[in-house]
Amino acid sequence: MKTEIIDQDGFYIVGIAVRTTNQNGQSKKDIDDLWFKFMDDNLIKHIPNRESNDVYCVYTNYETDHTGKYTAILGCKVNSLANISNRFTAVSISAGKYQVYSLKNKLSEVISAAWQHIWTSDINRKYTYDYDLYSSDAENGMKISLAIN
Repeated sequence: MKTEIIDQDGFYIVGIAVRTTNQNGQSKKDIDDLWFKFMDDNLIKHIPNRESNDVYCVYTNYETDHTGKYTAILGCKVNSLANISNRFTAVSISAGKYQVYSLKNKLSEVISAAWQHIWTSDINRKYTYDYDLYSSDAENGMKISLAIN
């Protein structure tokens, strides 16, 4: 797993959301349900102004830290919030420093391990905006980005 710290510009994500917690495996169930709805209803095709078919899962509105409740939003990066249907949630990701983890190989196996590593690390996280980026280009794999101080 490759890591780097970057200065990132702000951007918008539009998608569907759920309030969840990592306690007792609840987030896995809730986020899996988001993925099923997103894919089964082909929601990507209904997001106006999307920049690509890359999919983001944003974690925000943390009650405390990774042990409390937070909101997960599954959607796409857009270049405008105009014409967004009320079936979607929009979030503005703040510019700033982010620690980025680049993952490849069998994503289903490495994603969980990467988050376990993050949760037990001493990274000075802001708990404002963290996100997974699932590139539509298989060569790029997946990235986890964490807002840091």
